[in-house]
Amino acid sequence: MNIEIINIPKVEDYRGNLAIIEKDVVPFEIKRVYYLFDVPSTAHRGGHSHIEQLEVLIALSGSFDVVVKDGIFERTVNLNKPDKGLLIHKNIWRELENFSSGAVCLVIASDVFKEEDYIRDYAVFLESLTL
Repeated sequence: MNIEIINIPKVEDYRGNLAIIEKDVVPFEIKRVYYLFDVPSTAHRGGHSHIEQLEVLIALSGSFDVVVKDGIFERTVNLNKPDKGLLIHKNIWRELENFSSGAVCLVIASDVFKEEDYIRDYAVFLESLTL
């Protein structure tokens, strides 16, 4: 499956840790950054794939699960450390669930928002893999 955990460099200090995201940490040019917060524990986010866009998801606070599917395999990745990111390549379906209280999900994206890059129907996603 075309996903991977990436390590976010950190500087540890008795006053607290500092995580650093620079151009050589993320394997693409960063064009958009957004974050999800105050998500109810029973809510589901995501529910789509991207045709071209790549993303890195990071749990800045709390935890949540990312369910990823490539049309054959399904995997659940629990994100709960702000120095670990989940790199999701194109053509991977993703669903976010099981948000803990106070969870914050940072998303670093390779492109600006373009509705035409989203596939929001799972059946259409599966069909797109056979084209």
